[in-house]
Amino acid sequence: MGLIDKSNHLFQIIQELPSSAVACSGGVDSTLLASVVHEVQGNEAVALTVDSAFVSRSEMDGAFWAAAEIGITHQVIALKEIDEQILANPTDRCYHCKKVIFGRLFETARKMGKQTLLEGTNLDDLDDFRPGLKAVKELEVRSPLLEAQLTKDEIRQLSRSRGLSTWKHVSMACLASRIPYNDLITPESLQMVEQAESFLKTLGLEGLRVRKHGSIARIEVSADERSLFFDLSLIETVSRELKKIGFQFVTLDLEGYRTGSLN
Repeated sequence: MGLIDKSNHLFQIIQELPSSAVACSGGVDSTLLASVVHEVQGNEAVALTVDSAFVSRSEMDGAFWAAAEIGITHQVIALKEIDEQILANPTDRCYHCKKVIFGRLFETARKMGKQTLLEGTNLDDLDDFRPGLKAVKELEVRSPLLEAQLTKDEIRQLSRSRGLSTWKHVSMACLASRIPYNDLITPESLQMVEQAESFLKTLGLEGLRVRKHGSIARIEVSADERSLFFDLSLIETVSRELKKIGFQFVTLDLEGYRTGSLN
């Protein structure tokens, strides 16, 4: 199917659903989904965002901004306690985490009179290691973008055509994805990663991740931003500031930023 057919299919899927709640992170995918659901269902649609230690403050700000841009009713659910099984960081951590998160979202949605919960998985996600998709299926959360066979690039195109500022945003992922599997996740490690990435963004870097390997910070930046690190002054600044955060060693990954590099 072409993009127009896929877009029409997406609208058809949403039109056939009862009033829905959308799991909204403020990222490219969930924002497009929330925008379409709001257009079809009007004030009956709601966006729900989970706030936890795994979510950066910039991501939370993005969720608030996206909901305001769309005009959809938005509610935040605080998840203060994180299960020890998740903090142990097994290879299927995402499954256990999504099970908890979507369980809470469903609970909130039903209290609001919504029987359907939607989330933003797209076709390209099937090519990656995503244990969380198992939880999505088990809890019968609907994935309209996937059902419409939309790829990430097509979602960006539709977002741009709808005037959504998120169309060009880089992909997001929870802070726990910066910690290697089986390394214990602690509030301190998440905070160090968030602070490091926030600092690097002040330098104008966009597509990036800071992976934490014990006391080592492994910086991944997009292919077109790697050359910035030929600047010795920049290198010294980055090293100094990340060591202030608590890292003992600061490294640059020569392969650059790529999703799932810890998988």
